[in-house]
Amino acid sequence: MCDSTSSGGETQNMNSDSSRGGWRSFPFIIGSTAGMSLGGAGVIGNLIVYLIREFNVKSINAAQVGNVTNGSSSLFPIVAAIMADSFFGSFSVALLSCFLSFLGTVIFVLTTMIGSLKPIPCDNGSEACNPPSEFQYAILYGAIALCALGFGGARFTTASLGANQFNEAKHQDTFFNWFFLTWYMASVVSFTGIFYLQDNVSWAWGFGICSVATFIGLIILVLGYRFYRLDKPQGSAFFDLARVLVASIRKWKSQLSSATKDYYSSKDEILPMQPATTPAKRLRFFNRAALITDGDLRLDGSIGKPWRLCTVEQVENFKAMIGILPLWSSSIFLSVPIGIQASMTVLQALATDRKIGHHFNFPAGSISVIPLISTSIFLTFLDRVIWPAWNKFNDKSPTTLQRIGTGHVLNVVGMVASALVESKRLKMVHSNPSETMSILWLLPPLVLVGVGESFHFPAQVAFYYQQLPHSLKNTSTSMISVIIGISFYLSTALINEVQKITDWLPDNINEGKLDRFYWMMASIGGINFLYYLLCSSLYKHTKM
Repeated sequence: MCDSTSSGGETQNMNSDSSRGGWRSFPFIIGSTAGMSLGGAGVIGNLIVYLIREFNVKSINAAQVGNVTNGSSSLFPIVAAIMADSFFGSFSVALLSCFLSFLGTVIFVLTTMIGSLKPIPCDNGSEACNPPSEFQYAILYGAIALCALGFGGARFTTASLGANQFNEAKHQDTFFNWFFLTWYMASVVSFTGIFYLQDNVSWAWGFGICSVATFIGLIILVLGYRFYRLDKPQGSAFFDLARVLVASIRKWKSQLSSATKDYYSSKDEILPMQPATTPAKRLRFFNRAALITDGDLRLDGSIGKPWRLCTVEQVENFKAMIGILPLWSSSIFLSVPIGIQASMTVLQALATDRKIGHHFNFPAGSISVIPLISTSIFLTFLDRVIWPAWNKFNDKSPTTLQRIGTGHVLNVVGMVASALVESKRLKMVHSNPSETMSILWLLPPLVLVGVGESFHFPAQVAFYYQQLPHSLKNTSTSMISVIIGISFYLSTALINEVQKITDWLPDNINEGKLDRFYWMMASIGGINFLYYLLCSSLYKHTKM
């Protein structure tokens, strides 16, 4: 994915110290990502089982805690990104997030070793089980909060830190491929090896390995400090965006001008974008925010009323953010079917014949590793085989929007495959109840969705990173995490609504019509793909 010879080929212009940035910083960022991903997946991924078995939490309550934790860990990155972009920089926020993660995993280890930190264990489902005390809940929820904040904050802030080391888009694309490959592979190790230790050896060993992995990730991040090209916070970028909106509304009656002298342009040489003199014609309404009117300037020429006058650069940054939102929204409806398929496939796995060979019984919960494995393998195949061949015949790489579009198509195909497999399974159950479909039939749809993720997931992060202004770099990489969080909650809500108004999803899926639900998801995905094509065709790139 990255070429060892390319480290000397990239010119670093953002930092006067030529020893910083580029591929020399890559091993440290990827090593930290591996450690944090391994620890995070090992703690959060098996949290529901831990709550039920060790804390005597009822299954529904445990599922709710798991849902909130997963959703929060996907939404917290946007908070971390705002802090990084506005005040502290990506390295400082990533470092703090890693430290919080480590503290959270240490507390989880302590809950397995100190008897007073958890209730007395009992048989699952027994009415005589003692619930956790308020003190035990406080310790438990504190550990969960630290892990959700830490792992959620570190994930995409580290991605921004890594991408900041490169100037060229092709190197950023390569980094993002490696970043997600590392993330997926570490998650696969957690979902298999660490889960096995937790379920069959001891929770102390499982959480202990997570804690050690997180600590190693923290140390590797620190060791690479002297190689990092650090980004400088630009102040509160979101306040700048809000000021553009407010100033435009306050001046909505003002007549726009075509003269450059009538617009206020930034004199800040730190900003990497080219100085603009007149706002672009697209979304012209917001150009009023940079229009100079009476009383806007002080005698020295500086802005006197920041909520009434903004710079041309701030206006263009606001337009870039507004312009990307339609494409961003299409990604939400791309992710919702993936979340639904992930949860429904586990139920299907429980209703299939999970024997593979004479001795191995495939765990139903481990079915979720199939998309991770297929994504990891195909990311490597894309970078080593497909893209070099594409470059050979086309003299350029496919654009990020083309890759995202391919991911849309594969996702729809994966939903269609899931519908066909479930339809076949239901026919087998209804025609001959004693006959059970092999779990291997569930693999092809999951592989298709995983291959689709290898196209659209890294491409989305690269697209947001390259298209949003420099002051929003950390925010750009966290936008995909926000999509995951929103999609997670939307998929849960959609399942609840379908249960209320149809008979498709009863507790016993053999008596339901899950195949129709998959067909509905395929239809939604197809409509969303058309919406994506419209948005991508209308989108105007802010830079190449």
